[in-house]
Amino acid sequence: MEKTKKVFISCGEMSGDLHASYIVEEMKKKENLEFYGVVGDKSIAAGVKVINHIKNNDVMGFVEAIKKYWYFKEKSKEYINFIKKEKIKTVIFVDFGGFNLKFFDLVKKEIPNIRTIYYIPPKVWAWGKSRIKKLKNFDDVVVIFPFEKKYFDKTLEKFGSDSKRSLKVHYFGNPFVDKYKFSEYLGEKILLLPGSREQEIEKYLPVIYEVLTSPKVKNEKFIMKLADKSHIKYIDKINKKFNMNFKSLKNLEISFEKVEKIRDECKFAIATSGTVTFEMALMGLPVIVVYKTSKINAFIARKIVKIKYITLTNLNAEKEIFKELLQEDFSSQKILDEMEKMEKNKEKIVQSLKLEKEKFGNFGVLEKISEYLISKIQ
Repeated sequence: MEKTKKVFISCGEMSGDLHASYIVEEMKKKENLEFYGVVGDKSIAAGVKVINHIKNNDVMGFVEAIKKYWYFKEKSKEYINFIKKEKIKTVIFVDFGGFNLKFFDLVKKEIPNIRTIYYIPPKVWAWGKSRIKKLKNFDDVVVIFPFEKKYFDKTLEKFGSDSKRSLKVHYFGNPFVDKYKFSEYLGEKILLLPGSREQEIEKYLPVIYEVLTSPKVKNEKFIMKLADKSHIKYIDKINKKFNMNFKSLKNLEISFEKVEKIRDECKFAIATSGTVTFEMALMGLPVIVVYKTSKINAFIARKIVKIKYITLTNLNAEKEIFKELLQEDFSSQKILDEMEKMEKNKEKIVQSLKLEKEKFGNFGVLEKISEYLISKIQ
């Protein structure tokens, strides 16, 4: 009887957990595998045995990451001890580059012969090429956007063979293609997507409250989709802090439904930048993208980040399809202005999204990814 292979998965936030859950679910259909790791509810439901829940990793920005340095260092030691104890021979790293690249160094130092796979590697196209040199030390790297594959290949040509290992980056399509159905239909409501982290929600809600209480939107209906029921406590906390009362707003309903279930009720979305904006694009829903972080995080990012857009849809299109309102531009007045423009242009945006969707492959992407990963697991 063939011995069951064990795999450790390391992700750090909800988007990575979602992607991890998809590949775990698909691989378990095809192979008798045991999964352990740092994951969230989605991956746990897919069959991963949790070693640490990602809710304990809630961190956003440079300053917050520094504050949690010792926590992550201690956890890394715990994970490595577990991997050794269980004789796990393969680690799959999912996104969360700030932690995973450092964790990789420790893993390889302690267990040199372990197989390491990076699924959804760090955004080197945003943070600079230096991380590519470290990625060369991974056994396998799988990306989920065509512009990433193009970037890696072009950059590696310039780098040349400056190390003993060459890096081959694999692209099979985007897994969300298997999960989301495109629709040209536009409803009557406006979808509000505040994000999944407490820091994101706290930046989002005060500005959106000003929008919702403006006379300009008195005839509009809004749906605020929260990622988890526990996030109601964030609203209660923010209500108190900023002297607001979201529960009293008659033009707002709060939903915990999956976005695909409420998509057709909506004509466009106002969303915190993140994976969800790309999900909306694949479903054909126009988005006004917003994002705000602390002044010091913004200052550091502007010095380091080397991209024109932060939204995946815009990056892949190499042009602005979704309007981005960042930092000081994320204000109630600018959102109200963009909402007026959106009313006039939303149908054109849907047609642009339809053309963009064709770049991400046909149904069956997850099967291709899972088959490749299974072939590499030790």
